[in-house]
Amino acid sequence: MTSTSGQRAGTSRRPPLSPREGWLSDGRRVLHFRPTLWDRWTQRLEVTSGEWLPDQSVPLLKNRKELTREQAIALWRQKRQEGWRACAPQWHPPPPPRA
Repeated sequence: MTSTSGQRAGTSRRPPLSPREGWLSDGRRVLHFRPTLWDRWTQRLEVTSGEWLPDQSVPLLKNRKELTREQAIALWRQKRQEGWRACAPQWHPPPPPRA
């Protein structure tokens, strides 16, 4: 989650106004924040967690849940306070469904 001015996540005091994808890791576990619904009245993000296993090239996906924007911001801040750091994408999202 980066700010609208392009600063790295965690350096800006205010969360972005527009939807942004973000990644956090503590070195073993990974969280991926991805906007799923974003309009004037409702903002929701999907948060996917993964865990690095010694014999794997990408984290094992463990769980996926949908949170409100406020819940996602609170989780992001909590993890940053616990020492998690913003990181590069750790896996590719699934392709969009075909029409």
